[in-house]
Amino acid sequence: MIFLAKQWVMCYTPYRNWRKFTVKKERDQITAYLGKDIEFEGRMSFTGTVRIDGRFSGEISTEGTLIVAEMAVIEEDIQASRIIISGEVRGNLSVKERMEIQAPGKVFGNIKTPTLIMDEGAVFEGNSLMKNLSDAHGDKLAFFPRSSGTKTDPRV
Repeated sequence: MIFLAKQWVMCYTPYRNWRKFTVKKERDQITAYLGKDIEFEGRMSFTGTVRIDGRFSGEISTEGTLIVAEMAVIEEDIQASRIIISGEVRGNLSVKERMEIQAPGKVFGNIKTPTLIMDEGAVFEGNSLMKNLSDAHGDKLAFFPRSSGTKTDPRV
């Protein structure tokens, strides 16, 4: 449950106490919202912050922030600067700055990000590469190749 006020956000979930977050810039305010009863398939590209509560199938690309709410399900690859996941994501994620998986969030896929934060109770099944993506690839983001169902040794 999120309550918005002029310059701060109060957030309460069954897994945390009340927290007060300061909204630092306009880019942090939610600019678009995909509601819980909406299913969308295609390609999404945006700037700013987008919150998804519904079901999305397709590629997402942004220099902004993606918020995957508790009831949301996303299937496909995501490229973003920042991602906060409380719902379910199935696909590969390439994140430039920071990724958070908040309980009861679930991620099934590979992750590339310099900063990964996981709450107790969050689920992550896949491989992670924690490297500064802008140093490693210039300003371009890249995905892990999709697995063909075979397991490989990550040390190779």
